Amino acid sequence: MKKIVMTLAFALGLIHVNAQTENTANNYNKWSVEIAGGVNKPQSPMTEGYFTSTPSPWVGDLGVRYMFNNKFGLKADFGYNSFTGKNNSIDFDSKYYRVDLQAVANLGRIMNFETWTKTIGLLGHAGFGLAQLENKDLHVKDKMGNFIAGITGQIRLSDRFALTGDFTTIVNASQDYTFDCACPIESRGFTGVLFNGTIGLNVYLGKNAKHADWTVISHDFDSSALENKIANLETLVSKIPEKQVIVEKPVTTTIVNDKDLLKEMIDAQYYSVYFDFNKATPIENSTAAIDVVLTYLRKNPSASLDIIGYADQVGKSEYNEKLSNTRATNVKTILEKAGIASSRLNVVGAGADTSIQKDSEEARRLARRVTFKIK
Repeated sequence: MKKIVMTLAFALGLIHVNAQTENTANNYNKWSVEIAGGVNKPQSPMTEGYFTSTPSPWVGDLGVRYMFNNKFGLKADFGYNSFTGKNNSIDFDSKYYRVDLQAVANLGRIMNFETWTKTIGLLGHAGFGLAQLENKDLHVKDKMGNFIAGITGQIRLSDRFALTGDFTTIVNASQDYTFDCACPIESRGFTGVLFNGTIGLNVYLGKNAKHADWTVISHDFDSSALENKIANLETLVSKIPEKQVIVEKPVTTTIVNDKDLLKEMIDAQYYSVYFDFNKATPIENSTAAIDVVLTYLRKNPSASLDIIGYADQVGKSEYNEKLSNTRATNVKTILEKAGIASSRLNVVGAGADTSIQKDSEEARRLARRVTFKIK
């Protein structure tokens, strides 16, 4: 009996930890394709009398990105810029082509955007590449290097697509001609400055549900609460004798039967129902806890139950009280549909659980729960 109970407790502990972790290291997509178009502004150098509108069309960008984890990755991209003179400029038509390799930082995950949004993201990117400035009318082909850096805002449309808005600065090295290609320049350092603004689409590739851009991984999980629960369970199980002695007349005994043990485990919150952020529907892995409580109530028809809902500390207290009550009510509805009389079920909306750390994402996952109290 002891071995069975201890195995069950450890299994439940692992299930609760795993159920509250959104993704593991291998459970998200890493590849994406990026397509964007927009406007540009060649800042300098420009020949006197030559200039473009502000902003000036057009920019095209196509890239492929690979994320090593949910915070850092690499992308290779090809870019195209068109520079043409506006009405009162000397007429010109130049093209700028580039290929770059860039490091990418998922600033949304680094700055914990997940604490307040699941639809807005932010990427930073920077790297180096090669470029060529061309003007067919002037027979110019100017090869150069470049440094590129930018910020990309994201709006998550689905698990496969995200809308993007990007602002990028490109600084050219060893640029021999002005952007209009009308005049050579003598400087051999970083001279050419170009600004791009684009709107585009991220297309996420892979068999998993989410991409690394939107995956939250917590490495700072504090397991002390789980360890304390297991230690308490060991103390509880130690009350069970290895052998039960049958006697001919009633005597006072300290034997803990299965019914009492299960009640104590339910009251001690070994069986809890967990929820995603801002959701009132139990996560799939939590249904086992409801099944255990349901079985106990069926076997003990005189027992009643407090269903106690909690929320994490993100958001206003009034909203969290309402959310915690809704979570408990939804669990009550599940039990009612399974045949438990409503009169045996009491809903308690406890609001935000202030005993759990607010700054830890993993702790907040444990706070979003419903617990039970047998009466």
